[in-house]
Amino acid sequence: SSGIQHSVREFINLSAKQLGIEIKWIGKGIDEVGIWGKKCIVKVASDYFRPTEVDTLLGDSTKARKYLGWSPKMNIKDLVSEMIEHDYALAKKDSLIKKHGFVVRK
Repeated sequence: SSGIQHSVREFINLSAKQLGIEIKWIGKGIDEVGIWGKKCIVKVASDYFRPTEVDTLLGDSTKARKYLGWSPKMNIKDLVSEMIEHDYALAKKDSLIKKHGFVVRK
């Protein structure tokens, strides 16, 4: 953990920016949606709420830093970039496989 808190919205915005997408946020709370062009591409889904939701989640790496000399080597932007690049490479591979008539199995 870096000890720095980030929201889901920030993660989504960073991911979208990496893909060249600008999301417009409309609504509040459970009714909030992310729009790209004229299409809703992000929507709050209460199915994914935790049964006992907490106000804040923040990791504490104090012991790892103190006893192991560990420190994070990546910030949130670098992490998002690495994740997007990895998933985009997989999507391109899957698309190529499908294009040639094969089935992609997960």
